[in-house]
Parts: sequence; C-alpha cells; structure tokens
Amino acid sequence: MTAFFTTIFAMIPSILMIAAPILIAAAGGLISERSGVVNIALEGLMVIGAMTAATVHVLLEGTIVFSIPLALFLAALMGCLFSFVHAFASITLRADQVISGTGINLLANGVTVFFCQLLFQMDRTMNPRLGMMPGPGGIYPTAPLALVILLIVWFVLYKRPWGLRLRAAGDHPQALASAGVNVTKIRYIAVLLSGALAGLAGGCVVLTQDIQFTGTTINGKGFIALAAVSFGRWLPLGILGSSFLFGLSAALAVNITNIKSLHFLPPEFFSVLPYIITLATLVLFSGKDYGPRAAGQPYDKGTN
Repeated sequence: MTAFFTTIFAMIPSILMIAAPILIAAAGGLISERSGVVNIALEGLMVIGAMTAATVHVLLEGTIVFSIPLALFLAALMGCLFSFVHAFASITLRADQVISGTGINLLANGVTVFFCQLLFQMDRTMNPRLGMMPGPGGIYPTAPLALVILLIVWFVLYKRPWGLRLRAAGDHPQALASAGVNVTKIRYIAVLLSGALAGLAGGCVVLTQDIQFTGTTINGKGFIALAAVSFGRWLPLGILGSSFLFGLSAALAVNITNIKSLHFLPPEFFSVLPYIITLATLVLFSGKDYGPRAAGQPYDKGTN
C-alpha cells in the first residue's frame, strides 16, 4: 500500500499536466453555461487553440524569447474569434446550440488540416525544438495558471455584480431583462470568454503534453471538459475535483506498469476511463436540476 501511494505521489506532476487544460476549458464551459448557452464547441475551440499555439511556437521559436506566452495568447484570441460564430448562431439567430457547437467542431477539424497543409505541406505542424519547460518539482506553469483562472472565475461569478447578472441570465433571463439588463450582451461576453479559455486550454495541451499539433492532439479533451462541468454540478470547486479525477485516470493509463496492485487491469482500461466517466456523467446528471434552468434555451425578448 505504501508503494501504491508513493507511485501516486510521484504521478502528481503528470496528473496536473493533464488536468490543467481540462480545468481551463471547463472553466470556460462553466461561464458559458451559467449564462444560458451550452458550449459543446469546446472540443473544436481547443483544436483551433492547439493548432495556433503550435504554429506560432514553431515559426517564432529561436527568433523571440517570449514565443510561448505569445503562442498561448494567440491561441486564446483565435478561440475567442471562432466562438463568435457559435455566439452569433445560438444567441442572435437563436439556432439550436448543440447543432451550432457541433458545426464549430467540424469546422475546426477542416480548418486546422487546411492551414497545416498550407503552411507545412502536411496535416500537422512541424516539430519544434522544445515546448514549455516544467517548473520546480516537474510541475508545468499551466497548473498554477489553471488554478488562478478558476479562482478569478469563482470571484467574478459569486463576488461581483456582473457575475450575479451572468448567473441570472442562465436561470431567469426574462426577469433579468425586466430589470433593464441586456441579456444578449451578457451571453455574448460569456461565450467569447469561454472560447478564449478553450483556445488557451488547447495551447496548453500542445505545449506540454505534445510538441506538435496533429489531428489527435486534443482527442476528446474538450468533451471531457464539458463533462467536467456537469460532473462538477456547475460549481467552480466541483469542476476542480472532476478535472483532477479525469487527470488522475489518464495518468494511471501511462503509469500503470509502476503500480503492481493494479496489474490485474489492462492499461486500456485506464485509457478509456475518462470517456467512461464522461458517458456516466451524462447519464447520471441528465434531467437533474443542478444546471442553469435556461441553459440551452434561446433568449427571446418577446417571451414572458
């Protein structure tokens, strides 16, 4: 048992590396869904962010010393810009939010392959010399960054008047509008912030877990982040715990050979465990009254 906990403790840097991007993307999903817009496009926005960060880093590494911060900033910016498409379709046009988000996911796959072919004549970015370097204890800077982002999200949602309005937009948009607040504006800002965080999360993935962008770099992490929001009951502390759980299960798939007490389980079990948890989350929390009441419902000024 001592050896088991020793191995788990040694895995903490890997767990945090995997969990940090999921937590950042989940924080974005939390903001969007709290405003009443389901952002199923987290997967595609992470893909866009990952491709952007990898491309910027490949082209500028060795030219400027701050290529990694710039790559992450542009990844967030591109995620924000692409999320505008989802915001316009689901808020202004009042389209089905699931269909709109799915469209972004499909668009992201095509756009990233196209630009990789255009820039590098292949469906992936070229391999940079090195990505983000871990800090003390082997912990990447993305872990404290994710915690700071979550703390800011918690503070804004629960300690600032704008956060109260955002939560009201997801629960009682008509009542909020009757108080003179622009529900459409709040939802637009929430979706754009969500896209920026998803893009940033994709950049964190490609600069820590992988040193080049390919079609499988994100590989469902956006959907896992979306499930983390539901599994965490739309609460900041809840998505922190669920993101850590997903990170732990993914890290176990890599380190199972070092844990003798788990050798009776095949490594593939832990590889699919995050997706099993995702499906279980959708089943367990479907129909539960945990999420925002107006999430997924287009806001219509003429509806009482």
